[in-house]
Amino acid sequence: QEKSCRLSAALLGEDCEISHDQLYELLKYAALGKCHNAAQPSWCRIYHQSHLAGVVVVVLHGTSQVHFYRFYLQFKHLRKVFRHRFTLTPSTNFLTSLYGEGPELRPQNTAPGLTSTSSECVTKSSDLQCDPIIRRYGEQKRGLTNYTLTLEEQKKNYYPIKGSPECKDYISTECDQQRTDSSPLFGLDCEMCLTAKGNEVTRVSLVDAQGQCLLNELVKPERPVMNYRTRFSGITKKMLLPVKTRLSDVQTRLKKMLPHDAVLVGHSLNSDLQALEMIHPSVIDTSLLFARDEGRRFKLKFLAKAVLGKEIQCEQRLGHDPTEDARAALELAQFFIEQGPAKVAELNLEMLLTAEKLAEVSQNKAVLQPQGCGVQKELNESPRLSKPCFLDCLQVTGQKPLLLGRQGLDSSSLCQSNLSTSNKQILQRALEDVPLSTFSIIQFSLGPEYIASHLHAGLYEKVRSKLTDMLTIYAGPFEEGFCLKTVKKEFGRCGPIQSLTVVTETFQPYVRVQYEVLEATQLAVESLNGAEVAGSCIKVQRPVTAAMLDCDVLIKELELDVENEGVLYVAGLKKSLTETDLQEEFSHLKDLEMLFLPKDLQSGKHRNCCFLKFQKSQSAVDALEAINGWTVKGRELRSRNALASGHLWRWIWQMNHSNGKQGKHIFYEQMEQLSDCEQDLRKKMKKLDHHIKKLYRSLQNNTLCVVLFPGVNSTHGSQPGLGLMGIKNDAGRSAC
Repeated sequence: QEKSCRLSAALLGEDCEISHDQLYELLKYAALGKCHNAAQPSWCRIYHQSHLAGVVVVVLHGTSQVHFYRFYLQFKHLRKVFRHRFTLTPSTNFLTSLYGEGPELRPQNTAPGLTSTSSECVTKSSDLQCDPIIRRYGEQKRGLTNYTLTLEEQKKNYYPIKGSPECKDYISTECDQQRTDSSPLFGLDCEMCLTAKGNEVTRVSLVDAQGQCLLNELVKPERPVMNYRTRFSGITKKMLLPVKTRLSDVQTRLKKMLPHDAVLVGHSLNSDLQALEMIHPSVIDTSLLFARDEGRRFKLKFLAKAVLGKEIQCEQRLGHDPTEDARAALELAQFFIEQGPAKVAELNLEMLLTAEKLAEVSQNKAVLQPQGCGVQKELNESPRLSKPCFLDCLQVTGQKPLLLGRQGLDSSSLCQSNLSTSNKQILQRALEDVPLSTFSIIQFSLGPEYIASHLHAGLYEKVRSKLTDMLTIYAGPFEEGFCLKTVKKEFGRCGPIQSLTVVTETFQPYVRVQYEVLEATQLAVESLNGAEVAGSCIKVQRPVTAAMLDCDVLIKELELDVENEGVLYVAGLKKSLTETDLQEEFSHLKDLEMLFLPKDLQSGKHRNCCFLKFQKSQSAVDALEAINGWTVKGRELRSRNALASGHLWRWIWQMNHSNGKQGKHIFYEQMEQLSDCEQDLRKKMKKLDHHIKKLYRSLQNNTLCVVLFPGVNSTHGSQPGLGLMGIKNDAGRSAC
């Protein structure tokens, strides 16, 4: 059973602002693990990183945190799937600060970042003892049975195993005869397409020990094909239309063709056998045979060229040829057995790979996919940074990053050509290529007409104005000469008050209360409307404006937001209480994971409220029922579900304490133009959310997905970005 990767992050309140260096830490560790000195990021933790299926970064060029909250209701998928969010500090050179860069590349025996002892040993041809091949097999030649995978190795590498619950419906080849060093070798390779079932076989090739093709068969999948992966599989819809052969037919043919002592050879053969739904007891896996350190593997294309001197998987050809790949894997195994481990180690494959990759990087070839985004161009032209670029590290370890984006985005030369490329075309390309890449960066864009700085300022002012209205309530009427201190005390029990003023324009006095947090305003509306305060039965309501007509819908959606799942807001606390005091008070609550006590970001003083985060949603429901009416240090507590527990809390506080004068001037000056754009932007945001939903659904389980609204630096001011992240699991929602 494959382990599920998990992501944890303490992103509440002040801890929600993440720098580009911290984001770089996360992506580097996710992509490289403990290789290249990559360590767990300081602000979050990935569990079982070695089981990550891949990393996908989606960049929404030209957007900031403002866009997410101005068009919050349009982002249905993002707010329901990604539990972890953070404010991202804006950068003048976003891509460079995201990817990082290393020193100038130059020919050398070790690649930048390859600093482990084992890598240094590989470059010394006079001493082969450090080579992982020698450490695993020794120097002496041995027969083929010494290179077949043991049962434990098969389990570790996810081979179908007889008797395993996951393989109960799989077909056995029934090749159960004892193997000897003279047992026949057969090369096997399959091409797969993506269907609703997962990876299904669409072509099977089998070659014998002389390289003769015994089987080269197209196969009709059981389920409708979602992605033919033509660029890699070579399979098209037209090719499969007349095909009648089914998986069961191929299984029967393979059983008849293979002798009882057959040894199957393939490159990552576990994937082929899983797709064939067949169990075979004796295999040689060339991706493991040519051993490397730290779980890395050489690609078949590289091994064929370096060991056999053969070019396979040529880019000019549409898709891979499974017969060619099966034959290459077979010949690699035969070479290894005939020449022995010492001869293979003397080839110095690590150094050959490093030299090849460095040559590609220096020519700007390695990271540029055909028709893709020229992201590397910006990296090459940017000033060198002190930290190493993990994209370079990925290349020299044999992993080829996928970079796709919109053409002609801005003056930073982000992309090189083909100005007609649309977000829809990028999505189609991503759906084909992302499942085949371990690290992908996909960039969508709003288009140049929607990223003008004055439009950002106008959107910011609209969000600020709406949040101010959502934080404000009007209460009354009160009797003449009412006690303002009593009113302030009663409304203060709902949470920290930003300002309280008396409204005198009405026949009877009212009060206007502006809170610092959304939860306090909502508590006041829910608990004090119709209550008796200062001797009067009062009505509590928010301002009625055109922008506030959907306020109730917005509040409901914020409450249902996955980021706020299992989080409670608690008000009515004494400001003298410390976090330690509260931990003690709430210690008996089941599954309490974290407590956050907000502070005034200027004075550092605690507010009279806190947030409680629970490991399970039901535990939060039970705690909510228990907390309401509690008395702590003589104060009765009030509680409700959180609305803005994470990064939004900090942003609201900052907006509350900014005068917004420049934004207002720009906003009113550009009102007409902004109104024209907003309807189009609303549609674009909805479409972007749909694109990300479609891409996310195509990802394998255990894929880390990070969605970035990069933020804006302009003459009209700086707008912070927003990051959303999670690891996809079986349920489709990101794993926390």
